[in-house]
Amino acid sequence: MKRVIGIVEDEKDLNELVKRYLEKEGYEVHSYLTFDEADAHTADDDVSLWILDIMLGDKSGFDLIEAIRTVDPEVPVIFMSARDKEFDRIIGLEKGSDDYITKPFSPKELVLRVNNIMRRTYREESQKITVDGYVIDETQRTVTEKDVPIELTTKEFDLMMLFVNNRGTAFPREAILEKVWEVNYYGSDRVVDDTLRRLRRKMPNLSIHTIYGFGYRLG
Repeated sequence: MKRVIGIVEDEKDLNELVKRYLEKEGYEVHSYLTFDEADAHTADDDVSLWILDIMLGDKSGFDLIEAIRTVDPEVPVIFMSARDKEFDRIIGLEKGSDDYITKPFSPKELVLRVNNIMRRTYREESQKITVDGYVIDETQRTVTEKDVPIELTTKEFDLMMLFVNNRGTAFPREAILEKVWEVNYYGSDRVVDDTLRRLRRKMPNLSIHTIYGFGYRLG
């Protein structure tokens, strides 16, 4: 089941941009342009995380989080604002927010923050994580895309998890060989390239980048 994220942002283009990035990551997104639109849906019990703009006309995200907290005191909230002021951050924390991001920001950074909060908040409920649109259950060692299973070999899954658990870290082939195939493997490091080629074919949306002359990174 997809996690639902509620976005409240009166800048239509930014609202759509964030929505697209989160949907690409596999989330279901409910987006609202005004305080009143969002306020009418604060009682929705399927929202797993809210992203709130602070400035919403004559109202604010601070007002909205109070309405949300009345219904669900535990649901995570991220504030975003064009105002990089210390007291906004402090007020946000006092109101019970989980994070604060200042505009302009990279949508990828926001997605990473959302993923981190989701994993931290819902770890006990499920071992499933969503990466680049794929749903990964590390405990069951399964991968699905839009509820369709993707069959991976043991090493393909282990290689994928190395990158997923260390997103943003660049690994040389030697390090990958040691971590996935372990120190007792005596074959060529070409096995890394071959396994990665198969993984990319099965999971083409997984954003593993080649760093020429060095190795690979999920970024």
